[in-house]
Amino acid sequence: MYLMIVLSVLLLVNVESSAIAAEKIQVEGVHATLTCQDCHGEKVSERLHPASAESHAAGCVTCHQGYDKIFNQAMTTRRAERDFAQSFKAFDKHFFANNCNECHVSDCLDCHGGDGHNIAPASQKGCLSCHQGYYTGWEYLGMAPREDDPRYQRGGTFQGRHFLKMRPDIHAEKDLKCMDCHTMESLIAGESSAKKCRDCHAPDPNVIEHGIAAHMQKLECYSCHSAWVAQEYGTFFLRIDKNDPEILAAFHVDSEPVGDYLVRSYLHKQDSPLLGLNNKGLISPIRPQFIAYYSDLRHSGDHSKENVLVSAQWKASFPHTLRRGTPMCDACHNNPRRFLMEKEDERIYRIDLDGLGLSSFWSQDGQYVVNGQFLNAERVQALSARTPVFVKAYVEKWKKLINNVEDSSK
Repeated sequence: MYLMIVLSVLLLVNVESSAIAAEKIQVEGVHATLTCQDCHGEKVSERLHPASAESHAAGCVTCHQGYDKIFNQAMTTRRAERDFAQSFKAFDKHFFANNCNECHVSDCLDCHGGDGHNIAPASQKGCLSCHQGYYTGWEYLGMAPREDDPRYQRGGTFQGRHFLKMRPDIHAEKDLKCMDCHTMESLIAGESSAKKCRDCHAPDPNVIEHGIAAHMQKLECYSCHSAWVAQEYGTFFLRIDKNDPEILAAFHVDSEPVGDYLVRSYLHKQDSPLLGLNNKGLISPIRPQFIAYYSDLRHSGDHSKENVLVSAQWKASFPHTLRRGTPMCDACHNNPRRFLMEKEDERIYRIDLDGLGLSSFWSQDGQYVVNGQFLNAERVQALSARTPVFVKAYVEKWKKLINNVEDSSK
């Protein structure tokens, strides 16, 4: 009997403590007037994480109807990453699970403040915490990845990483944020953005390039208006023993690496994007998604597997580096290298002699565009033709430039 009384008292104390703990949880922000049940349901224990992908945000969609579709789009399904990971299946069946499973949306709180009791609007800083480095995002603010070697790790930092300062997107200079174009409605619909260029900008017919019908009908606006794009040629995935001090010292690794690999690059470039066709059949900037190589550097590994080319993927993309100006005509016309048709006698990087499995990074041979295609030789040759229309526009362009040059003697 005494034992039962003690247990009853302890149970009451425990329940009271839980109630007090619950009372101490203060909800702030836009949800400050809601009750626990509004998000967690009648039985809190059955919905401990009401904003998670596992529950399809059951606690959120009672008010934000349809927003659970955010878990069906690219940031959460990770379809592109899963497809890329298949390139490694012959060497590492668990490549995706061990190395690619941490950086994607699994909860509404990933973007909305991290604290379910103080929901915050999505912020640009939050966007760039994932969309960083080589991936679309950083370049909007004029930041490009630096080379891997420690001697290049200097200058400014953003989110703990060094960057190379470049010219930002003009929209960033005008203080437009990510969410001004990438709205929640567009994200849950699986669209790349809520607005296209011409939703805000009417092409000026007095601009010479705009007066050429083929430009307006066959090119994306950002094929000409992207000032630069980060490009990584040769991405080396080095499989290592994470606790091997010799390897970590050789590659200047200061802390234990995440996953089973070190990632290093052959070459970074930050110049005008190369051009191909996107999935709409329009000429678009393209860049290497991954020209990826696998090496096994583990003590117990297969050391015959060194610099094995596992993927040579390019991707049609939208560089967030828009400016008002454009390159000159010769940047595209009569410039086969811009379309990955580099002439052999003009090659500087001889990766064919380094045993890297390709004749050149700037040759279409052995490479492909995952969401479009390369322009064929006939079309590139046609672009190089000095037609009367081209010559007329070319002369007009130079006249306009010359007439706008100020008198240097003033």
